[in-house]
Amino acid sequence: MLKLRRLIVAGAAVLMLNSAFFALKGPSTDPLKKPIKLFNGKDLKGWTVHGTEKWYVEGGELICESGPDKKYGYLTTDKFYKNFDLTLKFKQEANGNSGVFFRSTVTGTKVSGWQVEVAPPNHDTGGIYESYGRNWLVQIPEEKEGFLKMGEWNTLRIRAEGDRTQTWLNGHEMVDLTDAKIGAGEGSIALQIHDGGGIKVRWKDILLEEL
Repeated sequence: MLKLRRLIVAGAAVLMLNSAFFALKGPSTDPLKKPIKLFNGKDLKGWTVHGTEKWYVEGGELICESGPDKKYGYLTTDKFYKNFDLTLKFKQEANGNSGVFFRSTVTGTKVSGWQVEVAPPNHDTGGIYESYGRNWLVQIPEEKEGFLKMGEWNTLRIRAEGDRTQTWLNGHEMVDLTDAKIGAGEGSIALQIHDGGGIKVRWKDILLEEL
């Protein structure tokens, strides 16, 4: 009887420790939840083109290229995404001045929201810019500028959850920003062509996990 009582007490203690552990850790991630493929590798289904610049699919890659008007252009997801973890790959050809917008809306070719910069070397790739608002919120320090591989495939990750936005370039953390205005934002994921002409950027493996 004494041995049984000890086993019951020990079992209760283990249950209490497990409960405390999971309370600190938070809910576990659903192992069956798969990232959403925002780009299907075949066409622009699920996206909307804004402006006269070029957006097309070639060899399973999404390509943005300046058109004859040399103006701003955007490609937005038809669906809004609030809290997410997004990864994608990009390769810059010629001038790579582009970007990935989030919680953003586009009217004509005027965008309202926040951009994670994609730009030539030493021009703040991975930084966060607020269009038609506060402008640069976070620029990239010189010691992080070398993480960009111009003319090669780069991996960009953006995590937006509530007021917090984090970015990584090729596995290196670039930005960790908490901002209430961003937290209140609503809108699409959008890719950009900057104005000025001569821009060509390839994109692939655009995967998003909703949080």
